[in-house]
Amino acid sequence: MFFNTTINSLNENWTNIYYLLHHVYEEISHQAIRLLQHIEKNRETTIGDLAKYLGVTHNTASEHIKRLITKGFVSKKRSVVDERKVCVILTERGSEILYRNTRLDDEKLNKVLEGLTKKDIELIEKAFSLLSREAKKCF
Repeated sequence: MFFNTTINSLNENWTNIYYLLHHVYEEISHQAIRLLQHIEKNRETTIGDLAKYLGVTHNTASEHIKRLITKGFVSKKRSVVDERKVCVILTERGSEILYRNTRLDDEKLNKVLEGLTKKDIELIEKAFSLLSREAKKCF
């Protein structure tokens, strides 16, 4: 029961934080953002890895990547470790669009932080760091 209350509280607070502090979105699909996030978080990502991540066929993932290449968000390169492997990597433009569609707006966040004490800011940083660390262990 304790976890249900905590989970509800975390979700409610997170959705409020994100709703109020996010960047203005640029035109890009949710699935494209998920692909860009996966590429960013998992270096040496292949089309096969992306297909598995989305739960789609290799051909479907390949079509998604072709669209992202056309838009200039990703490119392909041979793996340094295994030259037989072709990896999908973020371009500078892809990194920028990913940042604007998944991160909090620095200016808005700065306004919020200005109203907090140093101790509160350190507490927030520690809580987010702890939550992030534990999430990485689970998945």
